[in-house]
Amino acid sequence: MMSLFDEEQIMKSFIKSEHYKEIKENAYRLLKLGKIKIDEVSNCFPDLSDNDIKELEAEIMQLE
Repeated sequence: MMSLFDEEQIMKSFIKSEHYKEIKENAYRLLKLGKIKIDEVSNCFPDLSDNDIKELEAEIMQLE
């Protein structure tokens, strides 16, 4: 049986992952629209890792 603490941790983890997903999607949209450059992503979205930024860059390059 899960305790209240476990449920709270699960909810916090879910919220954090959804927030992270939203940040990544926003960065992707801005890159795709040409509103920011790939080297500006880490300044605008400090929660994204270098690997995440490289993935976004690869996705954008495939579209061109």
